[in-house]
Amino acid sequence: MSEHADLLRRHRAVMPSWLALNYARPIEIVSGEGARVTDAEGRTYLDFFIGILTNMIGYDVPEVRAAVERQLATGIVHTSTAYLLRGQVELAEKIARLSGIPDAKVFFTNSGTEANETALLLAAHARRSDQVLAMRQSYHGRSFGAVAVTGNRAWSNVGCSPLNVHFLHGADRHLAQFAGLSDAEYTEVCVQDLRHVLATATAGDVAALIAEPIQGVGGFTMAPDGLFAAFKEVLDEHGILLISDEVQTGWGRTGEHFWGIGAHGVTPDVMTFAKGLGNGFAVGGVVARGDLMDGLHAAGISTFGGNPVSMAAANATLDLVLGRDLQANARRQGETIITGLRRAAGRFPFVADVRGKGLMFAIELADPGTGEPSPARAAALMEAARGRGLLVGKGGLYGNVVRMAPPLTLTDAESAEGLGILIASLESMNEASS
Repeated sequence: MSEHADLLRRHRAVMPSWLALNYARPIEIVSGEGARVTDAEGRTYLDFFIGILTNMIGYDVPEVRAAVERQLATGIVHTSTAYLLRGQVELAEKIARLSGIPDAKVFFTNSGTEANETALLLAAHARRSDQVLAMRQSYHGRSFGAVAVTGNRAWSNVGCSPLNVHFLHGADRHLAQFAGLSDAEYTEVCVQDLRHVLATATAGDVAALIAEPIQGVGGFTMAPDGLFAAFKEVLDEHGILLISDEVQTGWGRTGEHFWGIGAHGVTPDVMTFAKGLGNGFAVGGVVARGDLMDGLHAAGISTFGGNPVSMAAANATLDLVLGRDLQANARRQGETIITGLRRAAGRFPFVADVRGKGLMFAIELADPGTGEPSPARAAALMEAARGRGLLVGKGGLYGNVVRMAPPLTLTDAESAEGLGILIASLESMNEASS
């Protein structure tokens, strides 16, 4: 048995069966630099999924490595929030300023899941209600409360919930009842649905709406620009808070705005973040209006949230994002790739949609005869791309979407290379099916 096969055997023996691995023959990544990684067998790949959108500015970034090494050299890798943490304060100041939220305050966590739990706690306490609105097809994390507001049965293990949740339309235009509607018409239908839900299914004291500007696990589906502003007009009538889950859409990834919610022309009451901020180091958090953040009366700490090493990495990462204007690069490279994929898509009858913004884009696969979602074709595209040296991810309500989010530092040459591999992979699938 090879060393690789033995590691896979050991993994399956001690890790839970639901801990999914990509690819029919999973890989072990052992090194990386820039936008590329190398596996244990010496194969190098261009990485268009970067640890599920987490290595936001690539691998082995000198400035991030140097910041972490400086912190490690102090001998202090952890003290907890019981002490002043300079790096935490400095990062919170930057995020509060960038958020656009009035009198913003920041609380750091270890992950997006924990950040969303905190945001829900803030809203439930402020409104004295367990009622929450969420979006169909959404994903907000793996914990009990986060699963409760996740509108995707594939990620829900239990029917019971700590929250009273009602799910809204807004990112599900594939449904037959919305066929042919313009953006404005679909937005109006969704707003009327929101009003109807509030009038029929709630007790009138709803705490918040939590929503992803672009649904990550949902396959990068998204509401029309402006929908959440239209929603917020209704929410404000009832005092309902708006929570924007920016775990995947933050830090300029969409190209056009620094936060995904910016496409809707509205400032939320609360935003959550995680993933790319630490460029691989565990960091998440919440930025919210000061009155909401200060409103909790019980004592609170975060043992590991905002630890000195993660803060060093996150400060260096955010400084690079801002200093190099990587948001503009995301917009430029994304336009190249998305435009190229859309031009090619007509040649492939099994490509149902190409969508995305900036360096956050997806290909939806379907049966060309029936139009039904095709998870098998999505898996085939992943394998074909990997065989040509490109790593991608998958998602979608039906598991039929290949989703990609390259590092924000992607170069022109790497964009062209990745686009070429994707089109070649689609061509190989087309040839195999003809």
